[in-house]
Amino acid sequence: MTLEIRTFGPFEIQRGEALLELPSSRKSRALLAYLAITGKRHSRRDLCELFWDNTDDPLAGLRWSLSKLKTLVNADGDETVNSNRDAIWFDSSQALFDKDQLNDLANRGHQTEKEADQVWKATSGLPLADCELPNQPEFMTWLEGYRQDYVRLRAGVAKRFARDEELPWQTRDKWAERWIRLAPYSRGAAFTAFETKYHAAGRAAATGLADHLRKTFGEAGIEPPVFEIAEEPGKPLITPRDLLAPEEQQIRFVDGEDGVSIAWASVGNAANPPLVKAANWLNHLELDWDAPVWSPLFKELSKSHNFFRYDERGCGLSDWNVDEITFDKFVEDLERVVDAAGLERFPLLGISQGAAVSIRYAALHPERVSQLILFGAYDQGWRFNATPDQVREREAVMVLTETGWGMDNPAYRHVFSRTFMPDASPEELDWFDEFQRLTTSAENAVRFLEAFSTIDVRDDLAKVQCPTLVVHSRGDMRIPFATGRSIASRIPGAQLAGVESQNHLLLGRESASTRFVELVQDFLKSG
Repeated sequence: MTLEIRTFGPFEIQRGEALLELPSSRKSRALLAYLAITGKRHSRRDLCELFWDNTDDPLAGLRWSLSKLKTLVNADGDETVNSNRDAIWFDSSQALFDKDQLNDLANRGHQTEKEADQVWKATSGLPLADCELPNQPEFMTWLEGYRQDYVRLRAGVAKRFARDEELPWQTRDKWAERWIRLAPYSRGAAFTAFETKYHAAGRAAATGLADHLRKTFGEAGIEPPVFEIAEEPGKPLITPRDLLAPEEQQIRFVDGEDGVSIAWASVGNAANPPLVKAANWLNHLELDWDAPVWSPLFKELSKSHNFFRYDERGCGLSDWNVDEITFDKFVEDLERVVDAAGLERFPLLGISQGAAVSIRYAALHPERVSQLILFGAYDQGWRFNATPDQVREREAVMVLTETGWGMDNPAYRHVFSRTFMPDASPEELDWFDEFQRLTTSAENAVRFLEAFSTIDVRDDLAKVQCPTLVVHSRGDMRIPFATGRSIASRIPGAQLAGVESQNHLLLGRESASTRFVELVQDFLKSG
């Protein structure tokens, strides 16, 4: 008999007309949810680490929960929860998940608005609301990733119907309100909400909404869109978004060689020449599109290029729950993304540790990289040359990161933020603190820092064959300008340019950001 599995709200399983009474143990419920949703074999060792790493006898805990779940779920000869000596798995061939209809709605798009509204209401609620295990950080990382995917799916659905020009304005306004609730710092969502409110409820209602949104964006340190609608008698309505904004980015997913889902996006006219940005940590395809850091660069480049970028494994919209966060995997993921995008030859932009990934890729695939742009680059991690004092300092930051990353109090994250942007205002630091928290987990943050500490592409520099531009902040307090100069001297024919800033991550408001955009555009034109 088919099982109906509900993951939005409290975790529930229904067989026929009967709702199964799940174990009172929150950990057993969480284990069942994890097995059912992932739908693959898990080794007993991995499950012990995920759910019982803080107990004296994790295998005993796993065996006890497994016996309860088998008794509960397996019936009439059905072996839904299975196990052998090494692994445990959930046979989902006879299961229907509530997320299936949301996936179908988000990815197929054939439903009517009325059908979509029914699915929307049926799939509301916090996913797995009764399965949280605060003392199991690895499981919580997986759970947060599942919840983020849920938000992304719903935001995509809301966006589609909010911008459906065949629907009445009142209907579009309903979906626009849903979109802005899910993506409160999306300039596209904000302007659409304003636009639909204007046509559905009038100028006064739209003006009130615009005032509220300006305040929300201002408190987050993000520039709001221009809330204006130009009306001329006898002419079609033209909005600032139509005139100024690039096309909306299209977000897709590709599996890495180890099955990790990597989120990638393209934006800009497909007829324009391509430009690929390698991922660097603290990427989030949706959140950083309107961020005060790289947003001006991204939007300028997307006007003249078909601009491709992606979220690194372990952060953003890519899978967070991953076995490997290593430099080699970073390079493999770049390979998968450009192949999925169908790109044969393209310029490549690398920022911070993304520059090292770009250097390695250009050395391995000289026939595919036409030009290379590096900003804030380093060719080796800090562990190679750090003094004992520097090692202690770096490792102390890693401890602070692990303990304070997810806390409401941003003091711990401020320690980290200041090393990236010493010239940031308090408002910009507040935005970056929250951005960090939403971009990855505390555990992954530490894993990233450790992976970056051992990067080594020194031997790859001489193998780069394409024209290369190395740009570096002259006062960079995280990666000294001398490092950028050294890299440029060892890449054949590379150009070096400095910008006047102390920031490792350039703020969109500073002149150095404008200068960097000019340098990149001029270099790309020269190719």
